[in-house]
Amino acid sequence: MSWHGWSVQPPLLYVAVGALLYWVGGRGYHGRPYTRWEEASFAAGLVLIVLALESPLDAYADRLFWVHMVQHIVLLTWAPPLILLGRPWPRMWRGIPLRWRTSIGRALARERWTAPVRLLAHPLAAVIVFNGSIVFWHLRFAFNATLTNGFVHDVEHAMFFFCGLLFWARVIDPGPLRPRLVWPMRLAFVVCSMIVSWVIAVILATSLVPLYPAYAHLTHLPGGLTPLADQQIAGGIMWVPGSFAYGVTILAGVYRWLEPGSRSRGAGGVVTTG
Repeated sequence: MSWHGWSVQPPLLYVAVGALLYWVGGRGYHGRPYTRWEEASFAAGLVLIVLALESPLDAYADRLFWVHMVQHIVLLTWAPPLILLGRPWPRMWRGIPLRWRTSIGRALARERWTAPVRLLAHPLAAVIVFNGSIVFWHLRFAFNATLTNGFVHDVEHAMFFFCGLLFWARVIDPGPLRPRLVWPMRLAFVVCSMIVSWVIAVILATSLVPLYPAYAHLTHLPGGLTPLADQQIAGGIMWVPGSFAYGVTILAGVYRWLEPGSRSRGAGGVVTTG
C-alpha cells in the first residue's frame, strides 16, 4: 500500500508499537526522570527508520545503489544509537501489560532460553554478529538476492537493525544486557567496526567496475548517473556519513575515559561509571 511515494509496510507497524510502548511506559514512571533530549533522541531514531523504509526514498533504493546504502547506514549506525540514547528498556517494558510481562519473564527465565541470551549478551559476540552481518550482506550473491527477492531484502534490513541494536547496546547503554564494558574496550570495538566499514567502502569507491550485476545492468539511472558512479557515491556514503556515529562515539568515549574521577574496577571489563 502506498500514498504519493509513502508506503505502509510492517516496519511502520513496528515503529508505531515501539512508540506506543515508550509513551505508555513513561506514564507514571518513578525511576530516574527522562530528559527531553532522551525522549527526542528516541523519537528521532524511530523517525529515521520511517524515512529510510517507508518514505519515497525506499522507492529509489532498487535503482540507486547510494540510496540503498543510505538505508543501510540508517539501520546500522544512526537509528540504533539514537534509540538507545533514549533509554528505551525500562519504559517499553513497563508499557507491556502486566500479565504479558509476567509470561514473558517466566519464558525468558527457563533454562533453554538463557544460553542463547547469554551468548548474544557477550560483547565479543555482539561485535562479531554486527560486523559479520555487514560483511555478509555486501557479498555479491547476498546483495543481489536482496534486489531480486523482497523477503530477503526485508530480512537484510531486520538483521541490520537488530544487529545494530545489539552492538550499540554494548557501547552506549547495555540495558538488560550485561556486563558493562570499560571505555577502552568500548573504543576498541568501535574502532574495529569502523575499520570493517571502511574496508568495504574503499572497495566500493575504488573499484573500476560495478560489483553488483543487479545495479550494473540498469540503464537510465536517475540523475544521469552511470552504475559505476552510483557505486562510488555509495562507497563514499559508507565511508563518511557511515563513520559519523563511530567518530562521535570515539570522541565521547575518549572524554569519558579521561574524565577526572572516572575509573573502572572489577574483573571482566565491568565498570561502575557511565
